[in-house]
Parts: sequence; structure tokens; C-alpha cells
Amino acid sequence: MARLAAVLMVFFSASMPVAAVADGVRIYKAAHKLQVLDGRRVLYEFPVSLGRNPQGHKLQEGDGRTPEGMYRLDYKNPASAFYKAIHISYPNSKDVAAAKQRGVDPGGQVMIHGQRNGLGWLWFISRFFDWTQGCVALSDDDMDLLWNAVDAGTTVEILP
Repeated sequence: MARLAAVLMVFFSASMPVAAVADGVRIYKAAHKLQVLDGRRVLYEFPVSLGRNPQGHKLQEGDGRTPEGMYRLDYKNPASAFYKAIHISYPNSKDVAAAKQRGVDPGGQVMIHGQRNGLGWLWFISRFFDWTQGCVALSDDDMDLLWNAVDAGTTVEILP
């Protein structure tokens, strides 16, 4: 029933303007979902695909993991190779220090984005696979809603 409610919320909200700008985003990696929050209220909930190796925190460039922890959505890129992209502030100082201690590059350019440009129609298949290099991927329609709901500086919490 909750799944049906979430699907209906996304379906009917696509044509509705966002009532308030979100103040947070929460990503549940194990559940493959992203929530757009206004305080404790969930404005939107979307299914997501993650890095090809989704379990655990991102440790270094090329590991295919999506980071875990508290970050910020620090800038938007409307001209990405993927349908709109919002940068996650990974790596933070803790990530950099841990990577330095291991003698590796922590990586970067972790984004929340839609599908590769021109391939948005593939979401009906790609949503069932973790295929990114560590980013969080949405459908293009869901990306439009997120894009309009958040500003640069919005917090994002990524949970296991």
C-alpha cells in the first residue's frame, strides 16, 4: 500500500508545482529510494539506482560505491552528460583524510542525475540495476521534480 501511495504521489505531483523549497534530501541505499524533505515531511519519494558496487561507503576513485554520510548539494549542472546533475559535496575533509591515510584518491564528481542524455526512456529497465560509477540516478521526470525542489546548499544524508 505504501508503494502504491508513493507511485501515486510521484504520478500526480509531476504536474503540480512544489509548494515549498525542500530543506533536505535523504537517500536510503539499501531501499534504493531518495526522499525530498521539508523538515520531517516527505515532499517526494523516488526510486534510485546507485553505484555498481552499492554496499559500503565510497573509499576511493573507481570503487563504484556511492558515499555514505552527511553532505551538501553544492551546485547544479544543467549541461551534464546526464539529464541534469546536482553535485554532492563528496569528498569532505574526513573522506580526504581517510583516503590519504590509505594512499588513494578519494574520487569526486558524485552527482544526483537523471539518465544519460537521450536515453531517458531506458529508466523502465535501468532502475532495476545499480549502474553508475557512484552517483545516484533518477528518472528524468523525477530529476525535474528534485531540481525544482532543492537549491544549492541543501543537505543530503546518504544512509546505508
